[in-house]
Amino acid sequence: MTTKPILVLGGTGKTGRRVVRRLTELGIPARAVSRSGVGAQRFDWNDDTTWAPALDGVSGVYVVQLDGGPAGLTRSFAERAVDAGAERLVLLSARGVDTPGYYGEATATSEGFLDSEAAVRDSGVAWTVLRPGWFAQNFDEGFFNDSVLAGEVRLPAGDGAASWIDVEDIADVAVAALTGDGHAGRTYELSGPAPVTLTEALGLIEQATGRTARYTPLTAAAFVAELVAGGVPKAEAELWAAALHPVERGFERKVSDGVRQALGREARSFAEYVKSAAAQGAWTKVPA
Repeated sequence: MTTKPILVLGGTGKTGRRVVRRLTELGIPARAVSRSGVGAQRFDWNDDTTWAPALDGVSGVYVVQLDGGPAGLTRSFAERAVDAGAERLVLLSARGVDTPGYYGEATATSEGFLDSEAAVRDSGVAWTVLRPGWFAQNFDEGFFNDSVLAGEVRLPAGDGAASWIDVEDIADVAVAALTGDGHAGRTYELSGPAPVTLTEALGLIEQATGRTARYTPLTAAAFVAELVAGGVPKAEAELWAAALHPVERGFERKVSDGVRQALGREARSFAEYVKSAAAQGAWTKVPA
């Protein structure tokens, strides 16, 4: 068991804080960092003077890349991490990045993740790449939550089916790769055990909490226009539309077995996620 800390980028985010919690429970020092430095040590992808303090003495790194960052940024960081003594790099990538057209005509997302994947593979140390699909936690602590609370989820997602991956599973796989054997050189594609439509997902939330919300499909253009009207920058709105393209096209229905490959068990179902989230008080907020 390592006594050196493991650096967790995005240590206050959806996956990062869960990785930190699991490492701590295992008795492994976890160094959580974030751009704001609130609740964690400060780390800014755009300020490389923050890199050395974050990397000092670490044995491994959970890498969450900078979305929209310049080409080569993750490679520069990986080289610095190896020079600092890191022996393992585990990268959070995304499903479908190696499939042309997965995100429609938008290519920046795929190109950015593939650049980061190449960086860790070329690092010269043990590496593992995680490629999860859409997070189940988007419904209670992410992009969909406000809409669920408001009673209507409006997305350019067609029939809205995806094999939503519980972020708890992503964290379990990440920690296994950071601390255990048999994961070096592996790329794990992660999903839940079955596709669930947005209508079905909202129905499960209603069963667990009594909160009713309906799903309304939109065109991508209408979706972007609504976000922009709500104050979201157009470029960001277009990124969300591109991210939802594989859901609309049915690509995210695919069930991947990365959780079973990595952990020897099946992934948690969406219903299990809803039950756990509801028990922790999700979806109890009164809409403003």
